Amino acid sequence: MMKWLNCKCFDKASDWAPLVLRLSAGLVFVAHGWQKYGAMVAFGDFLDSLGVPLPGLFAGVVVAVEIIGGAALILGLFTHWAAKLLALDMLAAFFLFHWSNGVFVQNNGYELVLLLFTASFAVTVLGAGKWSLDKMFWK
Repeated sequence: MMKWLNCKCFDKASDWAPLVLRLSAGLVFVAHGWQKYGAMVAFGDFLDSLGVPLPGLFAGVVVAVEIIGGAALILGLFTHWAAKLLALDMLAAFFLFHWSNGVFVQNNGYELVLLLFTASFAVTVLGAGKWSLDKMFWK
């Protein structure tokens, strides 16, 4: 009926979509984790100002989840669990800080956090895809 709406240009590229999603989200997570690692004490103090219990411990947990989890997304290794932890990380960031600042990132808003949560959630549900170490090791 509406054949003009059905674009076949990416029919053979659907195996690449999870890879592109994993690589881009993983890169952003590693970069942000590394940034927090470079200012671990300041990040712990920030968590303390938000009322997070054991802020030094949780600063280390967040940094580890973002760096190791981001690298796991990039590699497609233990992807389900890495994406699940990263999604939880973004939910915490959303509710602890970003939601009250509106949408836009220049106002410390939630747009980036929302996109990273969505990417993590999608990878958790859909899996790592064809081009991943998970697929290679655990067919």
